[in-house]
Amino acid sequence: MGDKKVSLPAKLINGGVAGLVGVTCVFPIDLAKTRLQNQQGVQVYKGMFDCLTKTVRAEGYFGCYRGAAVNLTLVTPEKAIKLAANDVFRQKLSKDGHLPLWGEVLAGCGAGTCQVVVTTPMEMLKIQLQDAGRLGEAFRIFPESEPRSPSATGITAHLLKTRGLAGLYRGAGATLMRDVPFSMIYFPLFANLNALGRESAGGQDVQAQAPFWQSFVAGCSAGSVAAVAVTPLDVIKTRLQTLQKGEGEDSYRGIVDCTRRIMRREGPSAFLKGAACRALVIAPLFGIAQGVYFLGVGEAVLGLLG
Repeated sequence: MGDKKVSLPAKLINGGVAGLVGVTCVFPIDLAKTRLQNQQGVQVYKGMFDCLTKTVRAEGYFGCYRGAAVNLTLVTPEKAIKLAANDVFRQKLSKDGHLPLWGEVLAGCGAGTCQVVVTTPMEMLKIQLQDAGRLGEAFRIFPESEPRSPSATGITAHLLKTRGLAGLYRGAGATLMRDVPFSMIYFPLFANLNALGRESAGGQDVQAQAPFWQSFVAGCSAGSVAAVAVTPLDVIKTRLQTLQKGEGEDSYRGIVDCTRRIMRREGPSAFLKGAACRALVIAPLFGIAQGVYFLGVGEAVLGLLG
């Protein structure tokens, strides 16, 4: 890509395609992460592989892709906003082709904040669908509803009818609390790993010069570090956004109440539930995302469209 400036539409296409490819590859592991994080008391699953094995046995192979349609539909705008916003903020904060560390962190903060508008409803719907198998094939999303297999459209309609738009944005504060620190860690770390062994020449963007393999490895490494670092926040977010609880499982009134109850009933280790799964999801997801992003798919698509 050399020193060519990439247009915003191309950035959005690159981010969207990257998200679609990444989510398709790692979604079953993300499902295992959600189910492991929601376990309280009786441990249905002993770990990621046990969860996936039991899921396939009870629900078939496609049971591992519960909620994938929601993710694949919304991940395009979510990843497009995240990656494009980070690039835009980096360009605005750069001076003479140089961006200090504080600028990298601030750009990541801005990207994480922007994506929440899409991430929150996407995660809200995905979690209900992913957790359905853990609670049983037929279950009640709301106390007054009939037992039925859930669907994204059904959950959305019921939330909008009973709770308004705020129902889809339940846990928005926890999502923001997770995604902003994640982006503040991920993007600066990725940028520096992606620039290793190369020097910025003539004001060119070293990220644009990176070969595919380096972007992929940098994305995997930065993604896994950031994912594990914010896992406690992800556990809190997942618990808050889960509408249906199993027998004897806690309901929470907010972030502070959730944190206190988890600590008291399950101990500090509960905040790292699903950490390995989350790292295994985020590492290839962002590795693929960054690799595809820097291949210039968006530019090629715009070129074909004239």
